Parts: sequence; C-alpha cells; structure tokens
Amino acid sequence: MTIGGHVYNLYGLPVVHAPESRTADGLPDPGSVAWRIASDTYDPEEPWSEVFARFCEMIDTTRVRALIVGAWENAYETDSTAIIEALVAARHRLPALRALFLGDMESEECEISWIRQTDVTPLLAAFPGLEEFGVRGGNGLLFPALRHDSLRKLVVESGGLPVAVVRGVGASELPALEHLDLCLGTSEYGADSEAADLEPILSGARLPRLRHLALRNSEIQDEIAAVVASAPVVARLEVLDLSLGILGDDGATALLAGQPLTHLKKLDLHHNYLSEPLRQRIRETLEAEGVEVDLDPGDADADEDEDGIVYRFVSVGE
Repeated sequence: MTIGGHVYNLYGLPVVHAPESRTADGLPDPGSVAWRIASDTYDPEEPWSEVFARFCEMIDTTRVRALIVGAWENAYETDSTAIIEALVAARHRLPALRALFLGDMESEECEISWIRQTDVTPLLAAFPGLEEFGVRGGNGLLFPALRHDSLRKLVVESGGLPVAVVRGVGASELPALEHLDLCLGTSEYGADSEAADLEPILSGARLPRLRHLALRNSEIQDEIAAVVASAPVVARLEVLDLSLGILGDDGATALLAGQPLTHLKKLDLHHNYLSEPLRQRIRETLEAEGVEVDLDPGDADADEDEDGIVYRFVSVGE
C-alpha cells in the first residue's frame, strides 16, 4: 500500500463522493459504499461543514458503514478540530459506522507534512463500534492512550510521526486489533521517535490479536529491524512490513540473525537499499519456506555529495 494516494476502498467498500447538490439522483445504497466527504483546500466553493450537512440530509446515515474525510478548506493551516467535532456531534446519526479515514488528500491538495491534525481519539471514543480507523498527516497529530474494544485496523500515514503518537498507540489497550500500520517518516518533517519507543508495540502485550504489523517509511529502518528481530510479537504475525524506509544491509542482517521468520505469509521490504548478496540471502532463507518476500528497491535512490557523504531517503517525507 502506497502512502498519500486517495483511498479507493475502505472496509471492503468502493468509494463514492457525497452528493454535490440536493438534486442529485441515482445514489447508491447508503451501506454499499464508502462515502467521501470533501471540500477544496484552496478557494473552496463551499466549506466542508456544508458538504457534510448536505450529506446528512440526503443520505440515510443510519445505514452508512464507512466514511472518508477528504480535503477541508485551508488544511495546511487549519487543523481537523472542526471536522472531528462535526463527526462526534453526528455520532447518533451514524450507528452503523465501522470505518473512518481522516485526511484523504493527495499532494496536489495538500502535502502530507502540511496537513494539520489534532487529537483524533475523540472519534474513537464517540464510535465504540468502529473497526477501522486511519489518519493522514502527522503535523499536530495527537493520540493519547485509550482503550477501544472493537478496533481491528489502525493506520497512521505521515512524513514525520511525533514520538508522542508512537507512545500513545503503544500504551493503548486494543484487544481486537489485527492490523497496525505506522508510517514513521523523517526527522526533517517531525519524526522524533527511537527504536526503543516501539517496545510496547513489539512486546505485543496489549495487542493479543495482532497479525499484520507495518513499521515503515522510516529513516531509522535499520534500528527498527534490529529490535524487531527479537520482538515477542513477531512470532504470531502473518505479515511484517518494514518497507518504504532506508533499510540497508545492517538491518537486513539483523533480521536474518534474529528469530526465524519462516512462519510469515509475507515480508515486505520494498523501497530498500540492500546489496544484491543480502537480497539473495533473504530469498534463499525465506522463499524456500513459502514466505512471500517483496525486495523491490523501487525508487530508493541515494545521493552522494562532493564530500562523499551518501544520503538515503524515505519514500514519503514532505
């Protein structure tokens, strides 16, 4: 899964835009699609709140199962507080809501590092039946520790994730969570966590049902690989995703020297800086045991300055 593209499917449902006028006809069954509610970041014809109000008037919201929040006006300087407040206020009109994605904007609408977020946990508190939650943008993002008994999938996309968010997720009680995806990013855009901050997640103590773990798009991917190599949670994973960062031979060597990974269904390391001998070792070790391995280097190109210093880049920063 790439970072930053428009969400095209949520909760297994295709995406449909909310009605653009009160005379729209031919609308799909409210529960058969994921509804995308969006304004424009720059010079919008109407604010997000009006688009949402029209949606609530025209659609039987009691049957809506999935919502996607797209751009809101001036998202590069106005955070998501008003959006969250509107959704929380409408919680009794959305009793069937099971999936929510906040901040579905491509770079042309607002660069991922520019999207202004805030504390998103009121949404989880307001919708105790929510099973999937995703948020894009780490600027101002807060995720204090909570308990949620229904959430099965949590995705946080960023070019730079604050350590407080990493720690908040790690301290949360999420007994139903099966899929966790954290895009950690780079310090240039706000990432300030260390590999040690992932320990509560990697212990698996609060995540008894976790099967898919993605810790990706990180400038400390080698360090993450090293702690993952001995992490208790790995033994019960089906998918381990360390892609999109600056993983090099040191990290890959640590993975191979750690606990066996032959139980995995998939190991995703695409967008990496591995040497060919390391790629071959990984293939020989895991593919022979039936593990699907993605070692595609993609666009992971390094730059070297005039002093011979080599710079490596995560897939998504700004």
